[in-house]
Amino acid sequence: MSKLDEILGEAQAAFAAVDSLPALDQAKARFIGKSGLITEQMKGLGALAPEARKAAGAQINQVKDQVEALLKARREAIQAAQLERQLKEESLDVTLPGRGEAMGGLHPVTLALERIEALFATIGFAVADGPEVETDFYNFTALNIPEDHPARAMHDTFYVEDGQLLRTHTSPVQVHYMQDHQPPIRIIAPGRVFRVDSDATHSPMFHQVEGLWVDEQASFANLKGVIQDFLQRFFERDDLRVRFRPSFFPFTEPSAEMDMSWGDGWLEIGGCGMVHPNVFGHVGIDPERYQGFAFGLGVERLAMLRYGVDDLRLFFENDLRFLKQFA
Repeated sequence: MSKLDEILGEAQAAFAAVDSLPALDQAKARFIGKSGLITEQMKGLGALAPEARKAAGAQINQVKDQVEALLKARREAIQAAQLERQLKEESLDVTLPGRGEAMGGLHPVTLALERIEALFATIGFAVADGPEVETDFYNFTALNIPEDHPARAMHDTFYVEDGQLLRTHTSPVQVHYMQDHQPPIRIIAPGRVFRVDSDATHSPMFHQVEGLWVDEQASFANLKGVIQDFLQRFFERDDLRVRFRPSFFPFTEPSAEMDMSWGDGWLEIGGCGMVHPNVFGHVGIDPERYQGFAFGLGVERLAMLRYGVDDLRLFFENDLRFLKQFA
């Protein structure tokens, strides 16, 4: 019994000496762990005579219960002290002046969209809108995209119920508009588009603005002038240069990629071309009388260049430290 009293005294001193729960768990293992002092006492019961074993076992269990009571009391004391410290650290002084409400601001992509719309409005472009969930006809067929074109593949397009899909560009807005309006037509179609593409430089949802000009005299020269004028005014740089490289799009012929530069190197910013006669055939416009041009620009790319943003993901993370710079 003297040995058990000694163990009880050691446990009481050991528990009182610690002030954290991890340290308390280590002290607990010393006494009632698998190799603890009390556990070793229990293992020694087998060496006693049967008549002594019962009494010794009762004494050991009594001391074990006392150690567990000490352990519980110390654990509760440590938890209470931690809570008190936390409450003290997180306490509020209600006599301090209140914080003023911060003024919110528009998202940089929204700012870019508003600027784009305002600039095109000055040269007579109206803003057209359309559904984000489209049919195969408006997203592909009406734009002269054949059945076997890669853009129809599942890895590019989000398909939903009943054969519908999330639009992969805002060109369907042009088709809707041409079905309801006769030339002359001068519109831009800004909005969200969706593609199965996500990495450090791509997002499955992003914004495009597409333009359409249809009348009896629209030409590729007009297209080049519109793009050059818009980009120079959007970036406020008279030294900005634009070049057009031959390319291919099913809905325009001829087609071109657009690059811009105001220093060293060139950066691709979109595609363009003269509207294909087959597109006019789907919307009831006479291709013998009218011609037109169309172009598409990535809004996030324009915003990144205008505001000096070097990571596309910043636009979608909703980090207030980033967004408050545009308030």
